[in-house]
Amino acid sequence: MIRKLLQKLPNPFGHPVRHRTTPAVIPASQHNLRRERISRHAVNVVERLQQAGYQAFVVGGCVRDLLLDLDPKDFDVATSATPEQVRATFRNARLIGRRFKLVHVHFGREIIEVATFRAGHDEDNGDEQSRQSDSGRLLRDNVYGTLEQDAQRRDFTINALYYNVSTGHIHDYANGLHDIRNRQVRLIGNPVQRYQEDPVRMLRAVRFAAKLNFDIEPHSAAPIIELADLLHDIPAARLFDEVLKLLMSGQGEKTFALLLKYDLFAPLFPDTDEAIQANPDYTLKLVHQALRNTDQRIAQDRPVTPAFLYAALLWPALPPRIKALEARGIPSIPAHQQAAQELLAEQCRHTTVPKRFTIPLREIWDLQPRLERRSGRRADQMLEHPRFRAAYDFLLLRESAGEQTDGLGDWWTRYQDASEDKRRQMVRELADKPAAKRQRSRRKRKPRSPQANP
Repeated sequence: MIRKLLQKLPNPFGHPVRHRTTPAVIPASQHNLRRERISRHAVNVVERLQQAGYQAFVVGGCVRDLLLDLDPKDFDVATSATPEQVRATFRNARLIGRRFKLVHVHFGREIIEVATFRAGHDEDNGDEQSRQSDSGRLLRDNVYGTLEQDAQRRDFTINALYYNVSTGHIHDYANGLHDIRNRQVRLIGNPVQRYQEDPVRMLRAVRFAAKLNFDIEPHSAAPIIELADLLHDIPAARLFDEVLKLLMSGQGEKTFALLLKYDLFAPLFPDTDEAIQANPDYTLKLVHQALRNTDQRIAQDRPVTPAFLYAALLWPALPPRIKALEARGIPSIPAHQQAAQELLAEQCRHTTVPKRFTIPLREIWDLQPRLERRSGRRADQMLEHPRFRAAYDFLLLRESAGEQTDGLGDWWTRYQDASEDKRRQMVRELADKPAAKRQRSRRKRKPRSPQANP
C-alpha cells in the first residue's frame, strides 16, 4: 500500500510517459524495415502462431536494429499465446525461465525466443504469478495481458515496436520510432519505479546509448546516480552476463566512460573503482587501453576472452594488496598468490566469474613476475607455456599504461623473433648485468670505509 501511495506522488525526475491505448500504426510504405531481412525462422514462428489463432509479432531489439540498418544478433517474438500454448504449437520448443517464463523454439543452431504478452504488475496478483521485493525489484513477472499492456511493460520506447510480418505494419505504442529518429534512449513510465523493478535497466540504458550512439533522455538519466547502489541487490551471476554485454560487444571503451559518468562502475568493480580514486592516471589509462584493444579485436572479428579483460580490469587493485601482505612479512610469491586469490574472491561477490575464466586469469597474473626470470633455459620454457602469448600481451598492456619494466616487453618481442644463437647471446647478456652492478657497488663502497671507521 505504501508503494502504491508513493507512486501517486509527483515524480521529482520529470513526468512519466503517458500510456497510449491506441498505437501509431506505421505502414510498410513509411519505414525501411523489410520482411526479407528478418530470419526466416522468426517469420515461420509468427505465421504459425497467427494461423493457430494467436496474435504474434516480431518485437524488440531486432526491429530497432533493422530500422537503424544494423544486423540483429537474434530475433524475438511476442504473442498472445501462453508459454504452454506455444510449446504445444511447436515440437521443437522448450519452456525456460521461472522469474520470467519464455519459450525457446529451436531451428538447428538458431533459437527464436517467444514471450507471452505481459500485463502491469499489481500487488493484488497472486504470489505464484507476480512478486516484488521490498525495494520494488520484480522477483517474478508472469502476469499475462494484452498487446497494449505488453507495450507498456517493456523497458525502453525503442524496444516497444511490434512488426507484423503479414502486413508489414509496425505498431508503436510508446513513440519509439520518434525516439529512434531523435537518437534517444527513453524509459517507458516512471523512471524511478522502472529502475526499482529491475536495476539492470540502468546498465541497459548505458549499453544501448553506447551501442547505438544515442543519448539517454534527461528524465531517464536523472535518477541513475542516486539509484546505482540498487545493483548490489542483483545476483552476481546475472551481473557477470551484463558485464560481458557491456564491455565485450564492440563499444567497451565508450560504455566504460558512461558507467563512470553515472556511478555504475563501482557496484560492478568496487576494488578497481578504489584503484581509480587512488591512482587515476595509471588505472584509467590501463583500463581504457584494454577496452580499446578489445573493441579493435571485435571489429576485426578476432577472438576475445573475459579472462584477459577481467585480468586487466582488476590488475590495478592487485599491487596494493601484495604490498600490504609483504608488509606483514609474507614473502613476495606467496603474497602475490594470496592477494590474487582474495581479490578474485571479493570480485565474485559482485560479478561471479566462472572458473573457466578465473583459472587462465590467474595464470596471466602469475606469469608476470616469471617473465622477468630469463636465465638459463627459463626463457625457452616460458615461450612453450600455453599462456605465454596472453601473458606477453598483458605485459605490453602494462607498459602502455606507464609501468616501468626496464624494457622487458621489448626484450621478449626481440627474443621471439631471434635465431637460436641470438637468443643464447641475449640470455648471456642478462647474466652479465648483475655482475657489473655488484662490481660497481664494491668500487663505490671502498672510499667510504676510512670515513666510517676513523
